[in-house]
This record gives sequence, structure tokens and C-alpha cells, in this order.
Amino acid sequence: MKTMAVRLYGKMDLRLEEFELPDIQDDEILVRIISDSICMSTYKAAKLGSDHKRVPKNIDKEPIIVGHETAGIIEKVGKKWAGTYKVGDKFALQPALNYKGSMDSPGYSYRYCGGAATYAIMPHEVMELDCLLDYKGEAFFMASLAEPMSCIIGAFHASYHTTMGSYEHKMGTLPGGTMAILAGAGPMGLGAISYALQLDHRPRRLVVTDIDDGRLARAAALFPPEEQKKRGVELLFINTAKISDPVAHLIMVNQGSGYDDVFVFAPVSPVVEQGDAILGKDGCLNFFAGPVDTQFSARVNFYNVHYGATHIVGTTGGNTDDMREALNLSEQGKINPAVMVTHVGGLDSAAEATLHLPDKPAGKKLVYTGISMPMTAIADFEALGTKDPRFAQLAALCSKHRGLWNAEAEQYLLANWPSIVQLPALS
Repeated sequence: MKTMAVRLYGKMDLRLEEFELPDIQDDEILVRIISDSICMSTYKAAKLGSDHKRVPKNIDKEPIIVGHETAGIIEKVGKKWAGTYKVGDKFALQPALNYKGSMDSPGYSYRYCGGAATYAIMPHEVMELDCLLDYKGEAFFMASLAEPMSCIIGAFHASYHTTMGSYEHKMGTLPGGTMAILAGAGPMGLGAISYALQLDHRPRRLVVTDIDDGRLARAAALFPPEEQKKRGVELLFINTAKISDPVAHLIMVNQGSGYDDVFVFAPVSPVVEQGDAILGKDGCLNFFAGPVDTQFSARVNFYNVHYGATHIVGTTGGNTDDMREALNLSEQGKINPAVMVTHVGGLDSAAEATLHLPDKPAGKKLVYTGISMPMTAIADFEALGTKDPRFAQLAALCSKHRGLWNAEAEQYLLANWPSIVQLPALS
């Protein structure tokens, strides 16, 4: 059968194409993709091409399908999995396979498996590793966003603390401690705030920094500090670009002490060094944002490593347990990954949106692969609605949910926008 997909041929060479999928093997599964949110990691793969560790060397001849924050419906099940998976079931994909030590991953490494497609084939290793996860929720986009949320959850689980005189690592952020999320008003930072605030062992003080007033204002509107105060969390939003000595200020607002947990959400050396400088005794710095530069580095205070027991961790992606936790928390309403989404579009907008991800800052850009639609900001729906009543309806549906994307809006979009397969064949 035919699929339409965004494929990577080389550095910054993404192409939307229609092509034939092979028949599935007995150990494979055919899926229909409904939603795929765009990750900065996909931009990095596009920028590096075959120099990326997960991307094959021969993509100029055998291009791969990009996209890994994926959700959809099972269309056909190979004989091996007939008793395990059912046609018509919804799924979420955990792309971090780590199959037999390989770095191969959907969205980076496979000719026929990736999220920026109308249909894709799940290779046997996805099912063997139990990475094709059953999804019972209503909205497909929530299942797509479970993948980036799983990366955040994995980072929180990977942080650790110690007790003087013991070599045991106590995994996770410090219960009732103090936490700073630096460069934290972007999409992943908002997801981290959402996750931190729902923890049973949530921090007593959470400081979120950024250098953009607009992003900080949106974050404060999504997570009103006065509401969090009732739950025992002092939540502060700070624009460090307006402060002459950010380190001194961040320590001052933490009552003169360093922080127990610091997350760095931008691969910028001064931000990393700022995070290191505000660590308290036994403080853990989690470097979350993966850099493109293979020589990226920043200064670390090793005096504090030795005498203050400070430490640094970093994670890339989450595991299957993290993904299940993300799905469960979303289904229970304990987290709302929709806070990350600022733009929505069809498959025909995915390539351009990916290639321009860094120079057009925004939150998560959500792709519905079966439709044709320009990548559009949720904030622009109302204005567009003066000429197109469909956007007016989307604006009204989002307004019901504090301006956030939601299940009702998804259902309306899928029912009212033209199908991507109705377009002329693409070469």
C-alpha cells in the first residue's frame, strides 16, 4: 500500500513523498499514524544527516522516515503478534529501543518506520521490546506527547542524592527540596513544571528561569503561583536577562542557599555554568538539553564536586516504564502535556517546520499526518477565524481549555480539514 511521509536524504534535506510500502512480514505490524509532534532531536538528525549516531550512512539512496513522537491505530498484525495486538487498537510508541546494543530508533534509522507518515511498518524489535504501547485515552495528541513527557520523567528519575558516609545513591529528586529549572519556559520546561508539581514528593520551592517575558508570562498563566502555594510549593518565575548577577539573585531567592536539584533545558554554556554555580551541598545538576555540537563543554566547579558532593547527570530519552508513567498520569489528569503545544499543522507542514525549528521559536509543533494544513499558531486561530469559520471554532474549543489544545479541538480538526491523500501526487 502507499504511504505519504517526510524522509531524510541528507543534511537539511527533508522531502515529503508518496511511495509504496512493502507487505508486512509475519513479525511486523502495519499502523496508521494520526499524530506526531516535532522534537528538536529530529531537527538535530536533519542537521547532521548521516553524521548523526542513529542515522544510517546510506540515506541518500535509502532515506529514512523522520518523527518519533507518534500515536495512531493498528491496521494489520503479522502472524507472530496475532494474540498480542489487535487491529483497531490505539497505540503510543516508545522509540528508545536499545535493541541488542543498537542505537537504531524509529524516526532516525528505519526506511518504513517513523512518525511523519500516514502509514508505517513497526519492525519486530519494537514489539519484542514491548515498545508498541496500548493507549486507552481519548486524544491521539496526548499519546504523542507521552514520548517527550517520558524524557522528562526519565530525567527526574535519573537525578540522585547521597548521604555523607554512604555510597548509596538515592534516586530521584529530593523530597521537599528546592529545585530550579533553567531555560524552563519552553515546551519541555513546561512539561517538567507540570511533572514536578504533581509529585507526592514535590519540591517546596520551584524556581523557573527564562530570558523571554512572553514565555514566562504564559508559564505563569498556566501554573498560577498562588494556586501552587496552596499545595505547599513556592513557585517563582524569573527573567535572568534582566538581572546583572543571576547567580547571586537565584541564591538570594532561595534564602541564601544553593539548590538541591537543578535542571538545564538549554545547551548553552553560560546556562550550564549558572546551574553549576547555584548547586547546594549534595546538589544534582541534570543536563537535559542535548547539544548538536559534539565538542560542547562548560566549566564545572570541581572544588564543589570534591567538598560539596555536587554531581552532574544527563539523560537522553526515557525508557518504557517512563512512557507508561506518562500515559497513566495523562489519563488520570495529573499532568497536562497540552501545555507544551503552541502550533498545529498537517503533514505537508512538517518538513519546513522541522528545518526551521530553532529560528522560529515556539512550543511543541503538533502534526496531524492525515490532513493538509499549514503549521498554525493556536494564538492565531481567533484572527484567522474572521475569514475561515473553522478556525473560529478551533479558537472557541481552545478557549474552553485555557487556550490549550484539547481532545475536542483534535476531533473537530480531523473531521473538517482536507485529507493529505487528496493532494496531487508528490515527487
